[in-house]
Formats: sequence, C-alpha cells, structure tokens
Amino acid sequence: MIRSGNPALSNKTFENLSSSSSDVMTLDGAVNKTAISMGILLLAGYYTYSNAIMDYILVGTIGGLILALITIFKKEWSPTTVPIYALLEGLALGGISKMYADAFVPGIVPQAIMLTLGILFALLFAYKTKIIKATENFKLGLFAATAGVGIVYLISFFMSIFGSGGLPVMNPNNSSMISIGFSLVVVVIASLNLVMDFDFIENGAERGAPKYMEWYGAFGLLVTLIWLYLEILRLLAKLSSRR
Repeated sequence: MIRSGNPALSNKTFENLSSSSSDVMTLDGAVNKTAISMGILLLAGYYTYSNAIMDYILVGTIGGLILALITIFKKEWSPTTVPIYALLEGLALGGISKMYADAFVPGIVPQAIMLTLGILFALLFAYKTKIIKATENFKLGLFAATAGVGIVYLISFFMSIFGSGGLPVMNPNNSSMISIGFSLVVVVIASLNLVMDFDFIENGAERGAPKYMEWYGAFGLLVTLIWLYLEILRLLAKLSSRR
C-alpha cells in the first residue's frame, strides 16, 4: 500500500488508469510540466507582488481550491486545470508575500523562495541517489505526521472562526521557542513530502500511466511546494521577530 500526506497523491491515484503504449507518462514529461507550472506561478506571483494587488489573495485562494478539487476528481482535465491552478495560486501567493514583506524584514520573500527551491533540488538529489528512500515505514510515518499537522491547522482554523485568533503557534508574530520549533517541524514534514511526490511520479511512469498524468504529477508537486513556501515564510517571520 502506498500512502502520502499530499491529498493530491493518494494510494489510489494511479488505479483504474489506462493509456496506449505510445502515449504514456514519463519522468521527463512530468519534470517539464512541473517547470511550466512553476513558471506560471512565479510570473503571476511577481505581478501581484510588484503591483501590491491584495484583492487577488481571496480570489486566488478560493479559485485555486476549486481548481484543486476539480483536478483531484477529474485527473484527465489536468492539462487544462493545472496551469489555471498555478496562475490562481500565484496571484494569491504574490499578495501574501507582499504582506509578509511589508510586515517583517526586507528580503524575507527572496529568502523564502531560495530556501524552497534549495530544499526541492536537495531532496530530489537525495532521492535520486538513494540517500533517502521512500520505504513503507517512511511512508506510514510521514503520513501520520502530515495528518497530525493537518489536525492542528483545522483546530487553528476553527478557533479563528470563533474569534480566538487561532492557535498561538500558527501566529507569524509569535517568536517563542515553542512556536519556532513547531514551524521547524512543519517545514521538515512538508519537505519530506517532496520525497513522496517524487516516488508517486516515478511510480506512475513505471506503471505506464496516461500522458495527462504528467500534469497531475506536476500538480501534486506544486501543492507541496506551495505549502512548504508558506511555512518557510512563517518561520522566517517568527525568526525576524526575535531580533
């Protein structure tokens, strides 16, 4: 059984899929689709960030969530939905990044971007060289850890709805060691989910999944990278508040 904390890549992702032998998913194809998606996201994010268009945060967040759900349930639509998802998420992330840049130290956004990309390439290297292996125990442990973080997010969300402001450890202005430690743990868990994403993409290519699954694989990676970037932003904000 294959498990992942990424909701886009479950143990049934590649089940009941068929393709012709000449039109199958490849690793190179998935890499190219990921690069295209990230390019769209970065361009959209730069546009929102440089023009300080905060109204796009809500539009991009809600629109991105809708496109994500459509993509998960209609994988064959991913060649169309994933680029639009990347665009909407980019619009949202650009506004969020601008808020962090204005509220905390200058340079926090470039630092978060570089750290996210650095972690991506470092873990890709570790995965390809077998330094980190996606064993069954690794998958089960990471699934449990990711689920635990998800529960914390839900608790904080419901607390914020009822006016309590959410859990203190989720507050980017909270510079306590417990809060910083929590963010470090979440960054590690989000980073290790990249290994799971690599494993799922490789698994899909080996199974001869349909060509459109290259876009779906890119979507799974994008979901994890967005989560990782936001958590790195939060961590850097907390660290800057200690100065």
